[in-house]
This record gives sequence, structure tokens and C-alpha cells, in this order.
Amino acid sequence: MRDRLHAWTRGVAAPAVLVVLISGGAYGQSPTLRTPDGQPDLQGVWSFATITPLERPRELADKEFFTPEEAREYEIAYRERTNKDRRDGPAAADVSRAYNDFWWDPGTRVVKTLRTSLVIDPADGRIPAMTEEGRARNEARREANIGREFDGPENRPLPERCLVMQGSGPPITPTAYNNNTQIVQSPGHVALLIEMGHETRIIPLDDRPHLDDSVRLWKGDSRGRWEGDTLVVETANFSDKAAWRGTSPNMKLTERFTRQDEDTLIYQFTVDDPDTYERPWTAEVPLTRIDGLVYEYACHEGNYGMAGALAGARERDRQAAAGR
Repeated sequence: MRDRLHAWTRGVAAPAVLVVLISGGAYGQSPTLRTPDGQPDLQGVWSFATITPLERPRELADKEFFTPEEAREYEIAYRERTNKDRRDGPAAADVSRAYNDFWWDPGTRVVKTLRTSLVIDPADGRIPAMTEEGRARNEARREANIGREFDGPENRPLPERCLVMQGSGPPITPTAYNNNTQIVQSPGHVALLIEMGHETRIIPLDDRPHLDDSVRLWKGDSRGRWEGDTLVVETANFSDKAAWRGTSPNMKLTERFTRQDEDTLIYQFTVDDPDTYERPWTAEVPLTRIDGLVYEYACHEGNYGMAGALAGARERDRQAAAGR
């Protein structure tokens, strides 16, 4: 995969590597970076790591933004609370911390905007309530798997099977580690390589229609266009096999990428799914440019977790059959 991606970037996207400056940035903060064919330049490796939660914590109520001092206090408290190297408390608390802190990399800072949640609409920073249909559909899905969770690998969650990883999108959301994405542009396409799961989404920009509704993809069917200096990506045709946060296959996802300055890319996504949520909602994640590489995420290399979980379940079955 890595070799194929490198070949693609050399053969297809190479003409877009050079960048020129055009005056008048998207937010008036800096000149707009452009590719040779005139597109706003979004290329590079970007980090979306942040400890700002998707939804605003209940205790913050109507507080939309931190002050700088409040942000620092929140960051210190978060690091103390989530430190996996702590050994205080009962044994159960120690075990629940799982891996050492070394293995986790969610970030250490809140977002640059100092928002108290990634959700910016509704104004309360909370994801809207599920519809009755959405609750019923997700409850039926949960009940269908009760007692069968360890019957075989097909019944295990998709991230555990290394098929669709949390945070890899669409939409892209911060997770426990590997919060990096690389963007590469060519005149007719934009490619997003997500480090979590090492997945590449290649988005055409040529006004082609979406696939027929009968074609359903785990990551959906993405189409992009430029609205001024903002890349707008609309994704539809999702599969019910990879529901994101309980969404339906009919979810319409709209993502917006706007380069704010040399080191900041504003990423917004809007979830429109009347089958699941009472109203559309929008989240925003400022991405930070980093000097580094995106590394292969070899999810199953040396991974014995699945085999161990299923082997434990079979041993439990044998003990039950023996009356123990």
C-alpha cells in the first residue's frame, strides 16, 4: 500500500507539489497558498489530535469557549486524570488503565479556538437526540448480537477486526492515537491518507455524479468541489455494515476543508441523517501542520488479541458443557 501510494503521488500528484502565494487569505490572516493549477493548497501532513471532547461536558453547560487560563487548567486536569502510568486506587482501576501511557497519543491541548467541544452546532455543543427510528434500529442491532459476541470474528466490532478504525473517517475525528492525515492534490483529485488504519480516500473533483443508490460502501462514496477557497466533500451511499455512531446508510455527510494560515487547516463536518438524528449537526476540528511522516498502521501484525478472545470463549463453552 505504501509503495502504491508513493507511486501515485509521484505519477499523478507531482505537478501539484510546488506552491505559490496569492494575496488575500481565506480569513484575512495570511496569503492563500496555491497549487500551480490554481487550487487552494491543502497539502501536507496534518494533526487532528486534541483533548477537546466531541460533545461539551454537562458540567460546562452553556460555556462555549475557555479563557486561556481555563484551558490550561483543563489540560492539566485532563493529563492527571488520564495518566495510564498511575498506580493509585484499587486493582480494578489499575487494570482498567490497560496499556502504559507510552502507547497513547490523544494530544495534550484543547483546540486552538479554545472551544469546549468539537460540536459547534447546535449551540449547546451536544449531538442532537436520536429519533425513535434511530433508537429502535440501534437497539435491534444490539439485541441481535447478545449472546453471540464471541461466536466468531464476524461478530466482533469492525475496529477490533482492523476493518474500519475509529477516527479514520469519514468523518475524521480525534482518537487515542495516530491522529494524523496526509493530503495530496492533483488537478482532478484530492487524496486523504489517514494514519489510523492506513486508509486512503481518493476524492474526484470533476462533477461526476454519486454512484447508484444500489452501491453501498463502508466508507461511502465521496465527491468534492471547490467553493471559493474551501474544499467541500459530500459523501453518501454508506453501508449498514459500518454505521458511524449509529447512523443509517442514508446519512449525508458534508466535509469542509479551509486553510486558515500556513500551519492551520479548519476541518468541519455536518451530519445530516433524519433517520437517526432529530436535526443535522456540525463539528469543527482545527488541524495543525506538522513536519513528519505518516507511518503504516499494521493493525494485525503480531496481534493475538482476536485469537485470545475467541479461544477464551471456546474454553468457557467447554466448561459450561461440562457443568463447571
